[in-house]
Amino acid sequence: MRAITVRDRDAGVSGLTLTDMPYPHAAENDVIVRVDAAGFTRGELEWPATWTDRAGRDRTPSIPGHELSGTVVELGYGTTGLTVGQRVFGLADWARDGSLAEYAAVEARNLAPLPADIDSTVAAALPISGLTAWQGLFDHARLVAGQTVLIHGAAGGVGSIAVQLAREVGARVVATGRAGDRDTALDLGAQAFLDLTAGDLDRADEVDVVFDVIGGDILERSTELVRPGGTVVSIAMAPTARPKDGRAVFFVVEPDRAALTELAARVRTGRLRVMVGAVRPLSEAVAAFTPERRTHGRTIIQVREPD
Repeated sequence: MRAITVRDRDAGVSGLTLTDMPYPHAAENDVIVRVDAAGFTRGELEWPATWTDRAGRDRTPSIPGHELSGTVVELGYGTTGLTVGQRVFGLADWARDGSLAEYAAVEARNLAPLPADIDSTVAAALPISGLTAWQGLFDHARLVAGQTVLIHGAAGGVGSIAVQLAREVGARVVATGRAGDRDTALDLGAQAFLDLTAGDLDRADEVDVVFDVIGGDILERSTELVRPGGTVVSIAMAPTARPKDGRAVFFVVEPDRAALTELAARVRTGRLRVMVGAVRPLSEAVAAFTPERRTHGRTIIQVREPD
């Protein structure tokens, strides 16, 4: 099969190549997915799991990318819950070969059924951003109706979904970003927008929850805005302080079939928009890791052309 691989940890993006790789093996409780579309995170070449398995052993050449949509073509021993020929989407394990390939071996529990009326590129953009937003807001921040949440990076992959989910549950949403992100954030449902480049954060009112995707000084300053008893949640770094009588949480997204199913249902009914930017073929995946300009929406790799 064709796949994007990386061998040299020091080479960075320049070490990515399109090459032939063996067809993957379906271990116990795995399925083999014929990949239609795949998502990736540009920083994943810096993740330890890209280079070593869970036992610390070198696993290069590695196939990056961990989001995918496609069709189940093979079941490993003992696999239940999915069937051959079923459309699915979800997350490939961090420490195993990923989704920038024509086929991928994935634990069945990491995948959810994909309705026929959701495009494969939209589905491939949903797992990491959608699950991160869902888990950050509901599992960790325990956001409820009537609260105010400050969402950083509201026009990005995670932030754009977080804005929509927070509004759906009845929270007041204060979004942040650059000046050019204002219209996007407000169109997604935010009631207020703060331009981080103009110092708006220094004039912000108190909130119940901060959802951070930036870290650093922005995270520290945002923590000061949280009311007593509130929560700061970050996916960028562990907060160095917490609100009075409140909580500070750092987390890494985890697979969750039930949450993926909930997210897909919202996409189907139009309650959730997934921002897909560029769609590029597998042959251009290497170039997609180093975009020439900043674009709104996720870049998705179309591994297999639609029928």
